[in-house]
Amino acid sequence: MTEDQSSSGPDLTRGIPVTALNGGKCLGHVGKQDVLLLQVADEIFAIDARCSHYHGPLIDGLVVGNTVRCPWHHACFDLRSGEAIRAPAISPLSCWRVEKRDGHIFVENKRDEPREIPPVSRSAAPERIVIIGGGAAGFAAAEMLRRHDFQGSIVMLSADTAGPVDRPNLSKDYLAGSAPEEWMPLRSDKYYSKKNIDLRLRTEVVSIDVTGRHAVTAGGDKIAYDRLLLATGAEPVRLTIPGGDQPIVHTLRSLDDCRAIIAAAQAGRRAVVIGASFIGLEVAAALRARDVKVRVVAPGKYPMERILGPEMGDFVRVLHEEHGVIFHLEDTVVAIEGSKVQLKSGAVHEADFVVAGIGVRPRLALAEQAGLAIDDGIVVNAYLETSVPGIYAAGDIARWPDPHSGRNIRVEHWVVAERQGQVAALNMLGRQEKFEAVPFFWSQHYDVPINYVGRAEKWDEVVIDGNIKGKDCTVQYKADGRVLATASIYRDLQSLEAELRMERATL
Repeated sequence: MTEDQSSSGPDLTRGIPVTALNGGKCLGHVGKQDVLLLQVADEIFAIDARCSHYHGPLIDGLVVGNTVRCPWHHACFDLRSGEAIRAPAISPLSCWRVEKRDGHIFVENKRDEPREIPPVSRSAAPERIVIIGGGAAGFAAAEMLRRHDFQGSIVMLSADTAGPVDRPNLSKDYLAGSAPEEWMPLRSDKYYSKKNIDLRLRTEVVSIDVTGRHAVTAGGDKIAYDRLLLATGAEPVRLTIPGGDQPIVHTLRSLDDCRAIIAAAQAGRRAVVIGASFIGLEVAAALRARDVKVRVVAPGKYPMERILGPEMGDFVRVLHEEHGVIFHLEDTVVAIEGSKVQLKSGAVHEADFVVAGIGVRPRLALAEQAGLAIDDGIVVNAYLETSVPGIYAAGDIARWPDPHSGRNIRVEHWVVAERQGQVAALNMLGRQEKFEAVPFFWSQHYDVPINYVGRAEKWDEVVIDGNIKGKDCTVQYKADGRVLATASIYRDLQSLEAELRMERATL
């Protein structure tokens, strides 16, 4: 295949007319590298054309000031530096030197200027930071600390057997068999040693001494800290029914959990998924990709009705049924005996394995032991600091004052956890930056992505624009005339615009 065939748009080294920046955007290439030109006022930027997260096409994204937001998962990049300033992207984009000559734009070389990252004040920075938790929030915090040239000690304590992984993929492509295991780590093992991050796996923290400022591990080690981040995340709710503790029953949270389900899917062809949540249905879709026969049992009338409402929930049901999933809605599993799964309705179904996706609960034992303020999560202020100075919390466990709803909320979303970890890191360095991001998550069901911005626990009106069945829509969830959340299918730009409107409508 020739270079022209494998690359997008015009060859920018040969120049393009300034007038070719139709709508302020133009996709071209330099050699085999796709490059995106963006015009903001009188300035023209040239950056890598695809997001560094899952390679979303940035030409379809949203330019806000001197930043561009990815249409797929709402990462945000600084156009001048290429810096990934908002998760889920972590790695920066390359920036290219732009020249104007004779009414044309030429791009030939990457810029090699140092990135514009504010330095850490040595006098204000702590010497020792301890992070408890090896998930999204903990990793994002450690990465941000080193990105901002923090030179002190970082100790990251994780009870997991593997380093931080791309957890959303555990219920999506990795479980389906379309993503290799080498894609799963957020960073290689060498990254932690290179960045001098002391990542200790299989390490359970049993207590925190807030007076002596140290964490105590199950092995008796005392790890001192000047600043501490609690990022212990959530754990799956376990079945309490008879037979719910059998080896054929699985939950999904860790890489080990996912490997166990994959092994079960390779050995057996019949599965029962308990729960019609996002995780439960993503697992169902992934198992269908492995040609496993799947039954989903859930008490609600519609899948995911609590989050998406009946219209979207019914669409999701039909979508899964078209792919062979059998639903048993308004029903529950009351017992599991050997391979027999008994339902409240009286039906009994054979299963080689069962996956329970009935929710998660925040891991709060350490916070309770340390005497931190608790209210359905660890209570933090706008800077993600807990009731004990010097201790911060981020991710699934943190309950923060949301400026967009005017309420204290706790959200169990990957992107929120990463963004909170980043903000907590900056505040542990003395930045005093408020966490004000609008909650966002995405879910994948076969070839259908669902993006969701905001948070709507209750609503009195649902406004649908487009056609849900046609997989082309935005759905607004409103209360008292105010948009609380927006779900969308194949309307990436509208999802970004909805997020921006919510950001600007801070109460």
